[in-house]
Amino acid sequence: MPSLSFWLAYLAFGCAAGIIAGLLGVGGGIVVVPALYFLFTAQGLPSEHIMQMALGTSLATIVFTSVASFRAHDKRGAVRWDIFKSITPGILIGSFLGAWVAAQLSTKFLKGFFVVFLYYVSIQMILNIKPKPSRHIPGTAGMFTTGGGVGLISNMVGIGGGTITVPFMTWCNIPIHVAVGTASAIGFPIAAAGVIGYIANGLGKADLPGMSIGYIYLPALIGIVATSMLTAKYGAKLAHALPVGTLKRVFALFLLAMATRMLWSMF
Repeated sequence: MPSLSFWLAYLAFGCAAGIIAGLLGVGGGIVVVPALYFLFTAQGLPSEHIMQMALGTSLATIVFTSVASFRAHDKRGAVRWDIFKSITPGILIGSFLGAWVAAQLSTKFLKGFFVVFLYYVSIQMILNIKPKPSRHIPGTAGMFTTGGGVGLISNMVGIGGGTITVPFMTWCNIPIHVAVGTASAIGFPIAAAGVIGYIANGLGKADLPGMSIGYIYLPALIGIVATSMLTAKYGAKLAHALPVGTLKRVFALFLLAMATRMLWSMF
């Protein structure tokens, strides 16, 4: 059982994850994964499973935060359910595959992969790189392929996929607020499929800590969800009221610091 200090940390990061999920449509996992990595390390959980547990638990929290987030966006008419329906089949296949691949890889490799991803996202946010709207949403085959790629990568880095789907939809001439709202909805099937995958691939691992179901660590899940469900709707309100570009740059600096700290710990 985690000490009181760890419970408080889970609650604090849950607040941040919820706001970020609603604000940027990214599910909050981009904050939760590095936070859980450091917290699990501090708790002395098995080092060979720490990244898989951080990824799986992060996706489990996104199941809840995505619901709170997309409901808030949907009330403002900012969710394209036709896009959600067309991309979901590929998302499910890619997510199951991503969870399986992550379970086969070492913690060190997954950490390195996640650090590279964090640097990519951070630089993209700081430079405010946006794809030029130059095409329309592809057909069934194109959406299935896109969904598969999004699900695969998202489950290997424990996120809701918004850092990929928002630029994709912007590229396809979808307004940014609608792209963010739709991405928050797409995060649900990504996370739900990923959770099933991380549970299935973690079952039978004898050295996992108590209060775990597969690679899902229940105390962290409970603590983060307890606050993220409350704050996600406020993040959605901010997305429709504040200059998101400025907030993204501040958030990107925070991600750079987290990525650098994780990179340093590898050596």
